[in-house]
Amino acid sequence: MQEQHILDPEALTLGFARRFAAYKRPTLLLHDPDRLIRILTDPERPVQLILAGKAHPADSEGQDMIRQWIRFIRRPEVCGRAVFLSDYDMLLTEQLVGGVDVWINTPRRPWEACGTSGMKVLVNGGLNLSELDGWWAEAYTPQVGWALGDGREHDSDPVWDAAEAGALYALLENEVVPQFYRRDANGIPAEWLSKMRESMSHLTVSFSANRAIREYTDQYYVPAATRYDSRRANNGALGVAITNRQRRLQKGWRSMSFVEVRVETHDGYHHFRATVDFGDLDPADVLVELYAEAPAAPAFRHPFAHGDKVPGSRNTYICFAQVEAVRPASDFTPRIIPECPDLAVPLEMSPVLWEH
Repeated sequence: MQEQHILDPEALTLGFARRFAAYKRPTLLLHDPDRLIRILTDPERPVQLILAGKAHPADSEGQDMIRQWIRFIRRPEVCGRAVFLSDYDMLLTEQLVGGVDVWINTPRRPWEACGTSGMKVLVNGGLNLSELDGWWAEAYTPQVGWALGDGREHDSDPVWDAAEAGALYALLENEVVPQFYRRDANGIPAEWLSKMRESMSHLTVSFSANRAIREYTDQYYVPAATRYDSRRANNGALGVAITNRQRRLQKGWRSMSFVEVRVETHDGYHHFRATVDFGDLDPADVLVELYAEAPAAPAFRHPFAHGDKVPGSRNTYICFAQVEAVRPASDFTPRIIPECPDLAVPLEMSPVLWEH
């Protein structure tokens, strides 16, 4: 019996496989079917598309998206250029990620939980073309693949979806397809191979189960086990002390207050002066700090230093903090959180007192 081939092993192969749900925008590539057909059927630079996926039995919208793809694939001019594989499961995914050249992902930001299928492509030499969401927002550089979007949220705006569909077609037409078929004198796609090497060498190490397990072990499991051992030592003496401190904080938390906060700006610094009534708590039980949001970075935190006790008060102190005036003083807010070296804050003790 003669072996039959539906797809061309030499053609650029795009892969799109996942659960069909509206937020994943699985029909973004179908926004302009004629333009997609021109990409797939270029006689000099052919492209083929492999699709797979399922919709939840109760998700009629997702099921309709699959039907849209089936209707497209059945068009005569698409024959041999696009296929939809049924019974999408882990075994099929394993074969797909090892066989495609480019893995396409088009979720609506910020709904992508992670994007692990794109990570599986890495070790197989595949490249990613994905929305800047999930893992790709962290991993993307022009040297390792292609990106869609501006890193912002646009909700379900049809105008934005249309713009991103156009951008997706343009990336395929002007960058992805030309790079794959651009060969040197020896027939080698040097530029494409360079991207593959960068992707495999830099991303595979970082976005892998090995790294995740190692970090969970080093940063969470081992420290948690160490904390447990220290708390149960000496008949649980430290555990008892921590529990007593938690109860003391819970009981006295509402007795604290910011009496007054002043700020002056000079000599390139914001100088904060906070008068804090610690109420029924020991000042050593809490941390007074300045807090400020920091876009695309961990939040800014800076502790206050405790000064003198206010004369005639029961438990009121003057606290001071100084920060560089690179941001408006209004960006910074004094707050109080629990302070205990052996207490996991905010996991085990989460109250926050903000200055208003």
